[in-house]
Amino acid sequence: MAVAIGILITIAYRDVRTRRIPNALAAAIAILGLARMVLADDPVAAGFTLVASAAVFAVTLLLFWRGAFGGGDAKLISATVMLVGFHDMFDFFLLMSLCGGVLAVGILTRDRFRLHCRQISARTLTGCSGPPTRPTVPYGVAIAGAAVVILILRPVL
Repeated sequence: MAVAIGILITIAYRDVRTRRIPNALAAAIAILGLARMVLADDPVAAGFTLVASAAVFAVTLLLFWRGAFGGGDAKLISATVMLVGFHDMFDFFLLMSLCGGVLAVGILTRDRFRLHCRQISARTLTGCSGPPTRPTVPYGVAIAGAAVVILILRPVL
């Protein structure tokens, strides 16, 4: 669990800094999920988790194609479902959605402040940092945050 939490924190940090989730880190989460399933020694639960992860990947891939998610987010959500298991999947989704909503509101608030700053600076001839850009949400933060909470609160295997 400590290794998974460390990887998830790294993913969140990298997503904030670069808006990219490295494939190697998402794969590491998937491998830890597979290891958890093997150690749990419950083939039925492992099968349900693998099917759930594949279904989640299909849905998130469609969302990626529609531009709603990044590719790294789609892979990370599917890998994280393998890590948390199908029993905790819906709790994970609920928490991830709440974290993502709070994150999105924070980013929209920050961007509104920057727009207001630009309007003031245009009148006073002082500058605000950065040109106007399309806001993006580092959703890896919401995914990682929800996964960490689920992993900490979930009973041990």
